[in-house]
Amino acid sequence: MVNVLTSNCPGAGRKVGIAVARFNEIVTERMLEGALATVREQGVPDDRVTVLWVPGAFELPTACRWLIDRGCDAVVMLGAVIKGGTDHYEYVCAGVTEGTMKVQLETGVSIGFGVLTCAEMSQALARAGGEHGNKGSDAAMAALAMADLKTQLALA
Repeated sequence: MVNVLTSNCPGAGRKVGIAVARFNEIVTERMLEGALATVREQGVPDDRVTVLWVPGAFELPTACRWLIDRGCDAVVMLGAVIKGGTDHYEYVCAGVTEGTMKVQLETGVSIGFGVLTCAEMSQALARAGGEHGNKGSDAAMAALAMADLKTQLALA
């Protein structure tokens, strides 16, 4: 018999951490609003949510590690990296992605990856509550789903 696990994303009993980059705050604030609305809709009370504001996207993996070390079992990272005229964009995007994967593999806690990597600000705003939805909300759902699956797997 095959054991198939799926998630309904329940948040009750979860301790959620959200790391948010201040850089491009016009975007990340909107993503945070979406993430907070989602965790509330999934049954996580405000007193079980910790929000850490960090300088920029590059600092997000470290902040997520701190949240995990404080007992958060569902972690979300929110940032927006907008391509400019230098190579900085590529270095930041690669560093955030690699750092996030390292934290996940070292801790066993999945991180909802809500870091937008866009060519221009209009694309980021469209994904922060605009015509393309709110990727902060999507990242929060992913974090809760993975935490739920981990719990189910432990009980299976």
